[in-house]
Amino acid sequence: MERTIIGFHQDEEGDWVADLECGHTQHVRHRPPWQNRPWVVTEEGRGRFLGHKLNCVKCDEASETPANS
Repeated sequence: MERTIIGFHQDEEGDWVADLECGHTQHVRHRPPWQNRPWVVTEEGRGRFLGHKLNCVKCDEASETPANS
């Protein structure tokens, strides 16, 4: 499910994490060549991504869980 990025914070290892409108979080690492997100390493770059959407896997999983389980 697509959710809006409302902020960012760093985890205990210094990796950047997007805070999503749903209350969940998602790592947005820049680790080329596997994860190429150079925008995440600067305050300006992260600021440009506020309001953008990311797919929230946790919301997807919650919507797939049967109501009676």
